[in-house]
Amino acid sequence: MTGTRRLGQTNIGISSLGLGTWQFSEGRSLAGLMWSALPDGEVDAIVATALREGITWFDTAEHYGKGRAERALSRSLQAAGKKDGELMVATKWWPAFRSARSIRRTFPERVQNLSPFSVGLHQIHWPWSLSSLSSQMKEMAGLVAEGKVQAVGVSNFSAAQMRSAHSMLASYDIPLASNQVKYSLLDRRIEANGVLDAAKELNITIIAYSPLDMGLLSGKFHADPDLLRSRPRMRRAQLRRQLAKSRDLVEALQRIASVHGMTTTQVALYWLVNFHGDTVVAIPGATKPEHVSQNAAAMRISLTPEEMREIHELSRVENSENGEKAEE
Repeated sequence: MTGTRRLGQTNIGISSLGLGTWQFSEGRSLAGLMWSALPDGEVDAIVATALREGITWFDTAEHYGKGRAERALSRSLQAAGKKDGELMVATKWWPAFRSARSIRRTFPERVQNLSPFSVGLHQIHWPWSLSSLSSQMKEMAGLVAEGKVQAVGVSNFSAAQMRSAHSMLASYDIPLASNQVKYSLLDRRIEANGVLDAAKELNITIIAYSPLDMGLLSGKFHADPDLLRSRPRMRRAQLRRQLAKSRDLVEALQRIASVHGMTTTQVALYWLVNFHGDTVVAIPGATKPEHVSQNAAAMRISLTPEEMREIHELSRVENSENGEKAEE
């Protein structure tokens, strides 16, 4: 179940794991509070490793370093010898303080930044636009009709907003392909707030970002808390808040991983993209090539139904203690 997936109701096939590229922002804008700038050579190595390990799609955004991540991704894909059509690129329009007309006005920048790679999936980054959702979906549908993008997605949309976007796009005979949201074993809110149920009902793919909670589920910060000192300030603060309360779950993941000769990250990612059938895919980021290799191996492992259920129950307890309710 970890192989190629269909993106929503589109004809686009993607691997169950993609690569998130917020860390390619060169330390600019908000990304600078979360990620240090990576050398160009390291970005090339990360992308080349992802391709070699079977990852077939990459997620980026206008807002990631104000286009820097898009340009870095394009350069690295070209350095790897890839051509348009050999992979899928997803990007996002930044809606804050903008009207829907900005979607079309800024799209040439997406094309220029990502050239020669076309936009497979174009997403509304947040439900923050000054315009109505219907106006945004009209602009997105226009890009599809003109052959400029293959599919339309949203990000950080509630269940109601996602249903509305789905209905509006349907009037143009276009399916809503995806909703990109935060989802991990430590954050299962979409199971309680209706987002996951709506996605299953409408055949919309959930793209899980931060699926390893910024590396927390790897267990490396539990084993050596001093590692936090080298992380950017905002990321360090978020990790420190969750360190103690996630320990029991991480220890259970380590125990299951040791039985199979796996890592905790592989176990966590395998659970995430398989527990709900084909509905969920994930886009873990990476700051080193070895991180990509380790994550991608989750597409080639297997856990028993009993282990999947144990992880599910332990994670439910963790989320309950965090004030969240993870439903069946």
